[in-house]
Parts: sequence; structure tokens; C-alpha cells
Amino acid sequence: MIIKRAKEVFRLEAEAVSALAKKLDDNFVKAVEAISNCRGRVVVTGMGKAGIIGQKISATLASLGTPSIWLHSAEAVHGDLGRVTKEDIVIALSNSGETEETKSLIPVLKKIGAKIIAVTGNKNSSLAKFSNLVLDVSVKKEACPTSSTTAMLAMGDALAVCLVEKKGFKEKDFALFHPGGALGRKLLLKVDDIMRKGKDNPIVNEEAIVKDVLYAITEARAGSASVVNKSGKLSGIFTDGDLRRHLETDANLSRRKVKEVMTKNPVTILPEKLAVEALRILEERKIDELPVVDKKGRPAGLLDVQDVLRAGLV
Repeated sequence: MIIKRAKEVFRLEAEAVSALAKKLDDNFVKAVEAISNCRGRVVVTGMGKAGIIGQKISATLASLGTPSIWLHSAEAVHGDLGRVTKEDIVIALSNSGETEETKSLIPVLKKIGAKIIAVTGNKNSSLAKFSNLVLDVSVKKEACPTSSTTAMLAMGDALAVCLVEKKGFKEKDFALFHPGGALGRKLLLKVDDIMRKGKDNPIVNEEAIVKDVLYAITEARAGSASVVNKSGKLSGIFTDGDLRRHLETDANLSRRKVKEVMTKNPVTILPEKLAVEALRILEERKIDELPVVDKKGRPAGLLDVQDVLRAGLV
């Protein structure tokens, strides 16, 4: 009997969510566009179980790049409406659309100038009537008082996911807002954690000939070599790009001193910097190798774009 009842609950709630697809209309499109263009925050409000669903919707929006706060309807009418500005959009959840606390917010929100998106099961309710947009989450039959809240949650998820695509929100953006998760931990990696060191970091004197430099690069299986002066400080970098450029015009390139053909004064980074900062430099400068130096300007490592890929930062 218990298993039978559980299956019935699953069926009713699945039907409630599935039926939402047929209820989607231009209001949903307008809601996504309005939230995407919102200069303020998305304020989600509601009472009771709808309020709890609202908290989850607000949290989902925030974690996916849409600034959002949760505002309890009862607290709102006792002073917390001061958190709402005319730049905000308010998503108000109420299955009946007649919840007193939520309904009483409407005149004040109108005066403030915030837009209201109603998520309700009653399109003829007071909440629906006075809102700017209405998202219909009505259900044919409740599993108990649960199908309606499940429908609200699904509608909120649909909004959040569509906003992700509308804004071009990427995995790295998601990781930025989840520093405690696996992706977030990757963002906390330092350059020192992923850079090439020791024998994997070829360092040559600027008096070395290109032939020997190429040997050092091949030995280290790297894409470049850091070039140092007599003081041991970085003076340049010799990359595969440098090799190709000079090969076209210099038949004696292999016997030239590397200081004559290297890239002088390359952009560098300190080992204690975050790896994501190195990624930004690689992307902005459109380069594949980034020398890592200590505070005295001496080579400490080498960061190749492949190292960034292996670390999962891209």
C-alpha cells in the first residue's frame, strides 16, 4: 500500500511538471528577457511552502549568475521592503494568488517601481491581476499539497536555465560562485601548483646558440625556454613561434645566439598568483607560454597553456 501510494505521488507530480510545457507562453519569454536585462536584483518572495520553494529559486538564480535575494513576505510588510529598489524585479510565489501577506506587497512594490512576476496557480487572482507578468503553475490534481510546489520549483529551474543560456554563463562562471565545490577548488589553484619546474622548465643563458636551446626544449618536452642574463634574471623567452618566424628569413638560425632572436622582456607572473590570473594573461595576450619568476626576476617555472587545460581551468 505504501509503495503504491508513493508511485501515485510520483505520477501526479510528474504530470504536474510535464503539463507546464503546454502552459508556457510569451509571458515566460518576456520574464527571461526582463530578468536578463534587470539592472538590479531578482527579489523572490512568498509565504509557507511557496516561500520555501522561493528560497531555493533565489539560491539557484544566484548560483547561476543572476543576482538574487530571498525576501519573506511577512517580514517584507514589516520593514524589509526597504531592500527592494525600482531597478529590481520581484518574483512573487503564491498558488492561490490570494495569500494575504504576499498580496499586500503589491501596492508598495508598484509605488517603489519594481516589476512583479507572479508565479501562481490562479491566473484570475489578485496577484496575477496586478503583476506585470504571470507564469501559470496551476496543477490538475494535487498529490497532497505538493504538486503545486513541485510545479513552482520546476518553473523556477526553467527560468534559471534559460537565463544561463541567455547570458552565456559558462562553467568557469559557475565555478566562480562555487568556491567550495570541485570547480571552485580548481579556481583556488596557484600558479606554483600547476607550473613546470626543474627539468621540465628549460632555462638557457642568453649567449647559448639556438641549436642548443632547441635541444633543451626538446629534452624538457616543453614549448619554450626561459632565457637568463649573467645575473640569472629572466631577459627573454624563446618559443616555437620565434623559431618559425626566424626560420623563414635566416638559414643560419641554428647557430645564432638566442638573445638575438628571442622575445625580449616577456610578460611574466609570480608563482604565488592564482592560476586563473595566469589564464587571463594567456587569453588576453594570445600566447601559449608564460614564464614564472620570483620577486627578484629569476625563473621559477614555466606555465604552458596545456598545463592550464590539464588543471581543468578551461
